[in-house]
Amino acid sequence: MNAQRGSTTEESIGELARRLVAADTDGWTPEGLQAAAAELGWAWGGTPEAPVLATGRAAGDARVRPVGRYEKRYVFGESYVEIAVPVALPAPDAAAQAAAFRAAKEELTEALGTPSIMGSHGEMGPFYDSEPSWGAPFLRWRGQQDTLELRAGKAGPELVLQPTGPAENWFWRQGVGEEHAISGFFGSNRDRANIGLGFPGGWTAQSWETVTRSLADFLGALPAETTALGIRIAMPLYGRNAQSAPLLFEVTCDERLSIGCFAPDDVDAAALGWGTVAEHPHTASVFDDDDPVWRVDAGGPGEPKSRALAEMMVATARAAGVSEPTDLIVGGEAGYVNGYDITYYGLGLPTG
Repeated sequence: MNAQRGSTTEESIGELARRLVAADTDGWTPEGLQAAAAELGWAWGGTPEAPVLATGRAAGDARVRPVGRYEKRYVFGESYVEIAVPVALPAPDAAAQAAAFRAAKEELTEALGTPSIMGSHGEMGPFYDSEPSWGAPFLRWRGQQDTLELRAGKAGPELVLQPTGPAENWFWRQGVGEEHAISGFFGSNRDRANIGLGFPGGWTAQSWETVTRSLADFLGALPAETTALGIRIAMPLYGRNAQSAPLLFEVTCDERLSIGCFAPDDVDAAALGWGTVAEHPHTASVFDDDDPVWRVDAGGPGEPKSRALAEMMVATARAAGVSEPTDLIVGGEAGYVNGYDITYYGLGLPTG
């Protein structure tokens, strides 16, 4: 039964997670899910189109997502595709949201171990849901039948229990190759839980405007997402010109975003908006004092002026002789982060 009943102490996120993982959803049928709700000690309410489970938790009741128009193509007989339980209600700013997600992550990791999957949904969540503007990080403890996800919800972090098949089927089938078909990034580790995990194909940017948009989407949320996930991303970007493909940018982000620029001498980097270590002193702890000469400190969660940053990077790449979007290349080193192999789907850039 629900540990909250008969007690003034709310069960911890870790305790809640263990009970969700142990719940028997019996194929996500109406009977199976109602039995699981009763097992959890939660009263079933709401409407058939928008069921709600009364949890008694301070952050609010749980939502049940029935199979509808946007879900039916991806299910395997399930009637529902998730139970989402809010676990915190932080202030709406990016820093507070990221901190609340990080705190939940640490408690869940202690309770369940290291998540087998992590990443960002980008602009589009499972089954075409819109995502929070500050960022869309997620962590998953994948199971053969059901998966538990810590997700950035609209008002704060949520624990989402979902049948494993439908969400993964949805993601895999977005790999159609069209621009912006998949956003965000996706990482998996070598946990045995990931045996059989499928990966969709990506897409390739066909214009500099597409690159500008994809970079802006990525950079704007990055400090909040790396803070929330507790990771550090170091991403070299190489620019292929007529002769070679030298290092052009170094994007580094943990709790702040710093970008280094290795523009050739004949490019007026200052005129394009780049500064030096004297103008961006925080970057001294990220890069060497004089290498790269040009850099920018873009700030922490919620602070990057992402469109301006993306426009500056694209203008620099083109001035350096990078003629096509496919000649801006993500270094393969960026694909290994904290034990996870990551694909940056949302960038639409080749990796090499």
